[in-house]
Amino acid sequence: MMRQMSNTSAMNIGTVAEQSGVPAKTIRYYESIGLITPAARELNGYRRYGSTDMRALSFIKRARGLGFSVEEVRDLLDLWRNRKRASATVKELAAQHLQALDRKIEELQSIRRTLAHLFTQCRGDNRPRCPILDDLADVEDEEVRQSNRVGAQRA
Repeated sequence: MMRQMSNTSAMNIGTVAEQSGVPAKTIRYYESIGLITPAARELNGYRRYGSTDMRALSFIKRARGLGFSVEEVRDLLDLWRNRKRASATVKELAAQHLQALDRKIEELQSIRRTLAHLFTQCRGDNRPRCPILDDLADVEDEEVRQSNRVGAQRA
């Protein structure tokens, strides 16, 4: 459902994109998935955005910057708009996101330790032997060996 707007402070998509820091293409995408209400249209068909739209886009940009998924942002927006919400609901959503971030950080730290170890093992000289490539090949070879074992067991 498109809104009609008579607000004199209405902005076109270029202006709201520039001021919110959200690209116009992303704003149109957010409209298409129902994350924000489709913009009001002028008689010439141009989208017009008001201060409420700007606040929602700023909210979305900040939430996405904190790593919330689009669906989590949708939930947060619903909570933000609902003045009867319980802050405990918001806190629980944030706690779940923090746990997911902690898991991702642990995973990335493990990846970094592995790559740093391989990096120190590689001489980086003119010789063809490279522990980094050897390790990558071993993982692939191990996956192939494991797949072959599973296939042999089924046969």
